[in-house]
Formats: sequence, structure tokens, C-alpha cells
Amino acid sequence: MNCSVRDAILPTKRVEVAVNGIAIARDRIAREIQNHPSGSPIKAWNAAAQSLVIRELLLQEAKRLGVTAVPLDDGEGRRETEDEASIRALVEQEVVTPAADPETCRRYYDQNRRRFRSTDIYEAAHILLPAMKSDPRAYALARETAIELIAQLQEKPELFADLARVHSACPSGAQGGNLGQISTGQTTPEFEQVLTTLTPGALTGEPVATRYGFHVIRLDRRIEGRELPFEMVAEDIAAYLTDNVRRRATAQYIARLVSRSVITGLDMPGAQDHRVN
Repeated sequence: MNCSVRDAILPTKRVEVAVNGIAIARDRIAREIQNHPSGSPIKAWNAAAQSLVIRELLLQEAKRLGVTAVPLDDGEGRRETEDEASIRALVEQEVVTPAADPETCRRYYDQNRRRFRSTDIYEAAHILLPAMKSDPRAYALARETAIELIAQLQEKPELFADLARVHSACPSGAQGGNLGQISTGQTTPEFEQVLTTLTPGALTGEPVATRYGFHVIRLDRRIEGRELPFEMVAEDIAAYLTDNVRRRATAQYIARLVSRSVITGLDMPGAQDHRVN
């Protein structure tokens, strides 16, 4: 980040952020801002400063307790820094996180059964008429063409493959518009929403607009997802619940550290002193 951009992001009033008397350099906050995107420069700066304050608090506490750790290596060339290792070891030592018991997991499963089902699978075909809203004339023409194709297919549905080969800008056009089997998340939200409303063999009555243009869609087959048995998802539920508990416990631990620390130059609710100098 060059100086002019950095200075435009940082508060014009020079304030020193410090944790228990240890200053956090203004340049460090400027570099950290890239990890906290925000529509507001001051919000991005505050988020970056808070992140570094919390990091400093944890490092100070690790030093106070004499916590050390050997940096971990993920086997792919990424290795923890010594500070990251110390923070990890501190949290592991000080934040007690009980694993979710089977009864809690079962209760969560029973209360959220809709989450635990395999996704629906669709076999569909489409004709894509490419169009961009930035070109209103071409956009209107593409929609008009899609409407004409729908009208033609309502009269002679057997022409779908031939029309797809002639008109579709999607590579699937070479296969008569056939997309094969698709599931949740593999198409745009607008396209997927239409698939959920069609009955097998049905054609869209109106062109379907997406960021790619207009689609004429035919649903050939739907394979309904099935509910997954508890035994199949029990480990995932336990990991999810344990992770949630760990996050809350870690947040509470950090809040305790903040409450007994002197933080200046930044508004940190709960700190002994959060005056902005």
C-alpha cells in the first residue's frame, strides 16, 4: 500500500494504540487493514486495530504464563510463526471446551432434520441466449428470442435439441442442451430456483434471466434427496457443536483479558481504559 492510499485510510488524528503500555505501530495497523475489508475506512482501521490488540493481549498472557509451543507445519510448506504457535498453545491450555455429548448431538439432529438430507439431483436441458444488461438493445433482443423459442417449443417440444444446437451459447448446446445431472450450488440461484418449481418434462413458461443472459429450461427428471440417518452425520454434528462452543469460550476468554487490561487509543468495550488520546 503506497503512502497516499494508506494515509487516506488511517485516521487523520494520530493516535497511539497501546496494550498495557506496549504500543502497536501505526504502520502495523495499516498493513493489517487488508485483512478487514469494509465499506468504511474508519471501520476497517478499527477492525484491524482491534485484531492486533487481541493478538498482543494473547501474546502477553502467553508470556506471563510461560506458554511456549513448537510451530506446526501442515506438510505443504506452510508453517506457524512462533507467535501463532504461542497463541494456539495458550488457547488450548486456557480455554476448556467439552466435546458435544451424544444426547446433545441427537437433540440437534432432531431439531434440524431438514439440514441433514442429501441434495436433490436434477436432470435438465437449457438453451442460453447470452445478454448483458449494460447493452439494453441486445438484452431486449435476447429476451424476445427466448420468448419466441418457448412459444415454438410449446407447439413442438421435440425440437428442443435442434434449437439448442442452433441457438444456445452454452457448450451443452452441442449435446442438445443436455446438462446431465446437476445438484444444489452447481448453477446460478435463479436457474436453481426454477428447477425446484418445474415438474419433470415441463418447460419454463418465461425466459429465466441470470448473469449470463436468458435461459429456456426443461426439467427432465428430479431425484429427491433423502434424509440422512443420525449415525451418518453424528460426527459432523459433534464437530460443529464443539467448534461453536470453542468459539464462544474463546471469545469469553478474550473478553476477560480485555477487562483486566489497559488499552489506550482504541475503544475496546470492557477494557479498564479505552480513552482515545
